[in-house]
Amino acid sequence: MQIILVSRTKKVPKTWNLADRRLRWRLMGAAAAAILGCAGLGGAVAMVVANPHDRALAEIRRLRQQVQQQNEQLVGVRKDAQRDVDALAVKLGQLQAQSTRLNALGDRLTRVGKLDDGEFNFDEQPAVGGVEDATDSGYSLPQNLDTSINQLADQFDSQQAQLQALQSLLLDAKIESNLKPTGMPVDGYISSYFGGRPDPFSGHSAYHTGLDISTPKGTPVHAVAEGMVTYAGDRTGYGEVIEIDHGNGYMTRYAHNSKLEVRPGQRVHVGDVVSEAGSTGRSTGSHVHFEVWYKGRVVNPLAFVKNHR
Repeated sequence: MQIILVSRTKKVPKTWNLADRRLRWRLMGAAAAAILGCAGLGGAVAMVVANPHDRALAEIRRLRQQVQQQNEQLVGVRKDAQRDVDALAVKLGQLQAQSTRLNALGDRLTRVGKLDDGEFNFDEQPAVGGVEDATDSGYSLPQNLDTSINQLADQFDSQQAQLQALQSLLLDAKIESNLKPTGMPVDGYISSYFGGRPDPFSGHSAYHTGLDISTPKGTPVHAVAEGMVTYAGDRTGYGEVIEIDHGNGYMTRYAHNSKLEVRPGQRVHVGDVVSEAGSTGRSTGSHVHFEVWYKGRVVNPLAFVKNHR
């Protein structure tokens, strides 16, 4: 088979013999090159067409990564905020406990100090007030609030220390007061005073070492101060007698009792019944002979029985 190519510019036509092997190889190579060129052109066109889609996918992946990073940062912020809230909650709990202790201490001091009822009512909020500040911008968390809580905690600590010191003073004063003989040991009237007097039996001049308080037989006799019973029994002239050591040099004696209610070594408190009035020993009738001793010397009980705790 032959292919004859006729050109207008050339008078002689060109003939291609397809039976020639070399010519066939050349034509096949040219066809393959043409096919490859078309394939490359198609790939280039495909890349041009598909490139915006790929760029969009890449942008979406980048945005997803940013969102994930922001989520991780948000989780960290939430954890930090939760730690701050937990810390504030712990401080708030400590302040509430401190406030409870202060209320209990204040209530106790109110009772010890015998303040007027209602003067310090710890069940009500303190009365406060003032003109509203229009420029108030509120608290910023957590710095200002945390600082205020710390300042309040320091203030509570200072107040508690002051109240404890006051409590110690009041309790010491109360203890000292309870150890000092105060008030009448029995209901009745003073029938004989401390000092010189005629002896009720002989009529001779005599020195009376206490107060005689007239009262019916069986009337309860009370301790006028806290202390330890050092003697309970019969003494010549005193009859059935109770002696109480109150410390700080004080001792009291209750004589002519009909019945003893305490024993030696027993601790008694203010107002405890130690005996019952009677007329045992050297006595003309039912009464209580009351003596006060201070640092080994008998003193006039009148100032003590007229005093009030």
